[in-house]
Amino acid sequence: MNSAAAPEAMRPSSELESGSHATHKGRILAWAAWDWGSAAFNAVMTTFVFTVYLTSNAFGGEDQTSAVLGGALAIAGAAIALLAPVTGQRSDTGGRRKLWLGVNTAAVALLTALCFFVFPRPEFLLLGVTLIALGNVFFEFAGVNYNAMLAQISTPQNIGKVSGFGWGMGYLGGIVALLLVLQLFVQPSFEWYGASTEDGLNIRLVAVFSALWFVIFALPVLFAVPELPKTRQGTGPGFLASYGLLVRRIKAIYRTSPHTMYFLLASAVFRDGLAAVFTFGGIIAAGTFGFELKDVIFFAIFGNVVAAVGAIAGGFLDDRVGPKAVIMGSLLGLLLAGSMIVALGNGSYSFFGMEWAGTTTFWIFGLFLCLFVGPAQSASRAFLARLAPQGESGELFGLYATTGRAVSFLAPALFTLCIAVAAPLVEPGGAQRWGILGIMVVLLAGLLLLLPVKAPDQAEIAVVPAA
Repeated sequence: MNSAAAPEAMRPSSELESGSHATHKGRILAWAAWDWGSAAFNAVMTTFVFTVYLTSNAFGGEDQTSAVLGGALAIAGAAIALLAPVTGQRSDTGGRRKLWLGVNTAAVALLTALCFFVFPRPEFLLLGVTLIALGNVFFEFAGVNYNAMLAQISTPQNIGKVSGFGWGMGYLGGIVALLLVLQLFVQPSFEWYGASTEDGLNIRLVAVFSALWFVIFALPVLFAVPELPKTRQGTGPGFLASYGLLVRRIKAIYRTSPHTMYFLLASAVFRDGLAAVFTFGGIIAAGTFGFELKDVIFFAIFGNVVAAVGAIAGGFLDDRVGPKAVIMGSLLGLLLAGSMIVALGNGSYSFFGMEWAGTTTFWIFGLFLCLFVGPAQSASRAFLARLAPQGESGELFGLYATTGRAVSFLAPALFTLCIAVAAPLVEPGGAQRWGILGIMVVLLAGLLLLLPVKAPDQAEIAVVPAA
């Protein structure tokens, strides 16, 4: 079926069409609150605080601990890639999307809380990385169901705005959680029991704080959003048989809606570049531009604010010009800002009689990078939600997670390669900034792959075989 005949400006999935409750503002707020709460795991546990604690000398030396953590996360990534589509498929067919969102969220919270028992001694390293790796697995499973729920709480007219609002809430929730962690545990502004650094108590309590934060803000969506109706009779295929069904559905989607598969490929590439912007942003700020730790934290806070603003504004644009235009505009903005950082570097320049230091370069163009990351992420989720066949959003977002994991080596590998190539050609300490070129190559590749992909209002609705 071609969507050109659809009366709406943007062709929705059937889940969007059928939900009479879709515009309920309370349900949208409840849904977005999960994003706000999940930032405690993303920002606090896996990015800025607990993994830094795990890779400290207390656990046996940075090189060894980083290698162990990296290995555990790689295994977790492989598990996500293998299992995410089937877990999404089974929650769709059984009408248990909200149930599995709750189960997986509870698993993340429990694993996070158990990190309290990771004492700063080498013999606890394996426990710590195992808990974080398992937390990542269940977090991705929860994210599959959470993203699929977008089709239930939005309409064709506001899906972009709702997606952008969710991403913005995630960024802002991360800022608030990080500020509380800094003030209460890491650099406490007053003396209290939880500020004690003995046996890493303050950091171990951060894990408890993060678990509670996630649970509290995840509860509203479990009460406010109705469960997905069961779409098929019976219990569906067995677990192993689900993979056979998955293969048949992928073939059917490619045959009836090839642009859905093209988008999954293109988005996997440019999403890897988007992730690298945040992954390597702090490293570049410190290594190339000489930021102190406090400066990196301040930049991270401002960067998340700007990213939130970008995501929300991009959501409004999404509903007016379509997600493809928003993604392409964002990728072009990222390429321009990144190129300026590479070109200007940490040198000093004079413009109109004013001195422009290297740190100013990073503050200006680094924040522009953050501005464009948010709308690209948000519009990508809304793009796929519009393409999802009836009752298949969970499975499709499972494929979304899988394809993203399959190419997640690209940006880190090219970042490292560009530094290695530049090292003998530039002054000592000057090669790191050229790693940005590797990230830009990945973003450019994603943009080029996206160009021929039809926008959702022009693409066909996939026809998938029943279980």
